[in-house]
Amino acid sequence: MSFQSLSFFAFLAVTLGVCLTLRKKSAPSALMALELACLVFYLIGGGWKGLIVLAAGVAVTRAAALRLGPEAPNRRRTLVLACVWHVGVLLVFKYTGFLTGGALSVGWAPLGLSFFTFQQLWLLKELYTGQTALEPDAPLALYAFFFPTVTSGPILRPGAFFPQLKEERFLRPDWSDAAAGIYAICCGTIKKVLLADGFGAVVDNGWARLGDLSAPSAWLVILGYTLQLYFDFSGYCDIASGAARLLGLRLPLNFNSPYRSLSVGEFWKRWHITLTTFLRECVYFPLGGSRKGAGRTYWNILVIFLISGFWHGAGWTFLVWGALHGLGQVAERAWGSGRDRLPRALRWALTFLFVNLAWVFFRAPDLTAAGELLRAAVTGGLAVPQDWLLEGLFSKETGALRLLVPALTPWEDALRLLVLYGAGLAAALWPRNVQERMDTFRPTVRLGLGLGLLTLWCVLSFSGVTTFIYSNF
Repeated sequence: MSFQSLSFFAFLAVTLGVCLTLRKKSAPSALMALELACLVFYLIGGGWKGLIVLAAGVAVTRAAALRLGPEAPNRRRTLVLACVWHVGVLLVFKYTGFLTGGALSVGWAPLGLSFFTFQQLWLLKELYTGQTALEPDAPLALYAFFFPTVTSGPILRPGAFFPQLKEERFLRPDWSDAAAGIYAICCGTIKKVLLADGFGAVVDNGWARLGDLSAPSAWLVILGYTLQLYFDFSGYCDIASGAARLLGLRLPLNFNSPYRSLSVGEFWKRWHITLTTFLRECVYFPLGGSRKGAGRTYWNILVIFLISGFWHGAGWTFLVWGALHGLGQVAERAWGSGRDRLPRALRWALTFLFVNLAWVFFRAPDLTAAGELLRAAVTGGLAVPQDWLLEGLFSKETGALRLLVPALTPWEDALRLLVLYGAGLAAALWPRNVQERMDTFRPTVRLGLGLGLLTLWCVLSFSGVTTFIYSNF
């Protein structure tokens, strides 16, 4: 079930109505109703086969959790076996084709399997180290299938999730929670429908005709994907955070204005924060972190970013993307404090350029195509972008404008690019992001009217909306 659909809003309304009503009478009944709603949500979107695979994983985690107590025998063996199960399932469904050179392939993978796997591994790790303790009847199904996060995260840290289920505000949101939740859902929908899918039209057109791209067109495609990916994923996280807030839960911050970063290292403290935190605590620190000398530190950094790339997709392009970010951080560490003495604007420009170029490999179908786009960006000539690059970009709105103001027809392409890229850059570089504003949000008439009109525009565009990019991972 897609977030950007009327069916999701109907599902959310029914779930809220049932769970919040039951909470007034019986907290356990409300919790069970929410768990059931999450399973129904996943069944609709992921099908019964995916549900069975993930439910088996939950059963493995629960069995392991009972044997990871501080006094339990063979704790390490239990941890290893449970982790092998989860990683093995992920490898079988998502990486069989890549690892066998295409000789074998499962042909499908459960929806949200990558996020589910890392979340289960995080829980097992915290149970083993004693950072988290669970009661025997802890709602592991809710943790695994929580509908705002099950398909595309953020990855829930168990030590931050389970305690909230005991708090008074769980399924008892106040008016400030309701206002902040609705605000975040509206902002996330606007990001996805008006910005991410707008950039997506330009990006898809460009990748479909790489050989026809001039240098300006190639840079529009490169920058367009940088902004598309951000608004797509951060828009999803805004909707997820808003839906959770309506249920009285708070999700972790997953994006903190990443394109304002002054270094690659800072970028990964701001981009997909929960993934970075998981990899740091569950991979980087166990490998030794930065405690065993510079050489070992550099190697550990490369390992976690190769894992990050491979987690995103089974292909050489993802591995190259991960390796680039790993090498970028190694280079920054080797450079040391000298880089910090560069002008702030130059550090931002270098970081933003690096991130843009690395995203080319993340989006490319193969390394050859990535090279072709980068070559066009340098040697493609200075011809202005042609009409086909903007095909599908606000086409209905442009047609209406053409009828209302015919004099603007010769300038419509330039206006579309100026509005889309100008709004996108301003929103991406704005100092305060949506999730930061949720904690201090106060509704006003002007803001309500503005968000209401933009959200209505989005709803009228739902039939042409694409799925969220990170639901593929």
